[in-house]
Amino acid sequence: MFFARRRKIKNFNDLSPDEIFVDASNLPAYDQQQFEGRMERAIGRQIFYGLAVFCGAVFLIFFGRLFWLAAINGDYYAERSRNNNLNLTSIFATRGNVYDRDGRELAWTVMASTTESESAEETARRTYIASPGFGHLLGYVGFPNQAEFATGQYHGREYLGRSGIEQVANELLHGTRGERIVEVDATGKEESDHVVKKAVPGQSVTLSIDSRIQAKMYQLIEQVATERGFRGGAGLIMDLETGELITMVSYPDFDPNVLSAGEDREKINQYFNSSQNTMLNRAVSGLYTPGSTFKPFVALGALSEKTVDPLKKFVTNGRLEIVNPYNKTQTTVFRDWRNNGTVDMRRALAVSSNVYFYIIGGGFGSQPGLGIKMIEKYAKLFGLSQLTGVNLPGEASGTIPSPEWKAANFDGEPWRLGDTYHTSIGQYGVQVTPIQLLRAYAAIGNGGRLIKPTVFRIDPTQAVIQVTIAIKPEDLQVIRDGLRQVVADGTASALRLPGVAVSAKTGSAELGVAKDFLNASVAGYWPSEAPRYAFTVVLERGPRDNLVGGVAVMSQLLAWMQAKTPEYFN
Repeated sequence: MFFARRRKIKNFNDLSPDEIFVDASNLPAYDQQQFEGRMERAIGRQIFYGLAVFCGAVFLIFFGRLFWLAAINGDYYAERSRNNNLNLTSIFATRGNVYDRDGRELAWTVMASTTESESAEETARRTYIASPGFGHLLGYVGFPNQAEFATGQYHGREYLGRSGIEQVANELLHGTRGERIVEVDATGKEESDHVVKKAVPGQSVTLSIDSRIQAKMYQLIEQVATERGFRGGAGLIMDLETGELITMVSYPDFDPNVLSAGEDREKINQYFNSSQNTMLNRAVSGLYTPGSTFKPFVALGALSEKTVDPLKKFVTNGRLEIVNPYNKTQTTVFRDWRNNGTVDMRRALAVSSNVYFYIIGGGFGSQPGLGIKMIEKYAKLFGLSQLTGVNLPGEASGTIPSPEWKAANFDGEPWRLGDTYHTSIGQYGVQVTPIQLLRAYAAIGNGGRLIKPTVFRIDPTQAVIQVTIAIKPEDLQVIRDGLRQVVADGTASALRLPGVAVSAKTGSAELGVAKDFLNASVAGYWPSEAPRYAFTVVLERGPRDNLVGGVAVMSQLLAWMQAKTPEYFN
């Protein structure tokens, strides 16, 4: 019987000894570092089956999730995607505060919320002391205009200083913006936010101003100006050793709260279109004919140039007649404000004799005059018509007239003796600012040092002496004696107060061709023997027959200060 021969099918996993040991004798010939001479076993199919099942399951999970998001809830997530935005927004820095010399708040920022959110910044408001008289000093803030915004330096909703301290100290007060990422929905509601960069608040600044005296001085200037018909005025007090301004008043004033808020358009228009020129800071930008407050500098020039002895007396008689050298029958009369009799230099200052200063300024008879060139020289030595460098915007310079100035401004007209006479008493083309007059009188009080005025509190060692004027102490003492006599028994006797010796000089400058108006001013310092503070008050464009002016303001202010701020007299 024939049987079919059965083939034994070897299992895939079966190995015979021959397959293992067939090359055992040749092992030394193989490079075992490269795995030669070893048998490799194939990976089983079960592993591939398992891997395929795992990948399929993962695919089904992802596909199911995608189907759920796209097909089942697709409309919901599409709407949410359209409505949500991620925005990089600014965190606005809180603007620094402004304090007076004793730490009283003058300007600060009121926030609707303490959080650094978009809504909180939008409701931030710059707020100022409610008392009148601080507008020109502090200034106001506003949002950047198109040109400023285009530079990229400022954001459209952050404050910029527009005048006063807010402008000059803007970089300190401003601070540094922060940044955050905000997710908002279609209604503007914040879904989430993340601060990327924190905002750095602005620095606070401390001024040299005493807010109590500032407010009182403004009140008195406003009162006298209103009662006596003056259009405006200015007043300043300065530490004559450091240059720190204790007050800096300009009348009329504006409310910085109104300008910073920008809401009351009618009031804002009144400020900018007022016939009183409300927006002019008269203390540093107002140019005034000083009148007789100019006389001490003419006297100092005459003493320094030795054109007159201070003890030499002149008979004034209330007028000076000059004969026309080309026509002896014609005379020109230069009048005094009254007949002051016989005076020397000290007495001439005390009674404010115009005739005396006509003579020593322009000359008369055998008495040589100082001359217009020297008048100009000494006026400028004391900083008149020169910028003081005070850290406030808009400071004006001024004018000391000269032959060149007249030729340029009056179609080449020549300089005449009468021009020198009028310049000698602070009239004609003389124009100075109140702060220049203040600094000049401070130099008389401190021995001839022109100090740079500042509105910031400083260490006394930081005082800036701009010029030390080469004036002999004995010449300066003559002027100081005369200024003391002005108060003791002269034109500023209202400043004769108990407990303090004040030195001063008054001035009444006639305005225009008709001379229907005048500026009434006073400048000086106290105490007379060891001066600490200089002051000036100018009242602008009042009636010619008015006899009350800057002296009335200062006498009331000093009396008030003695009662309320006695530290300024110790």
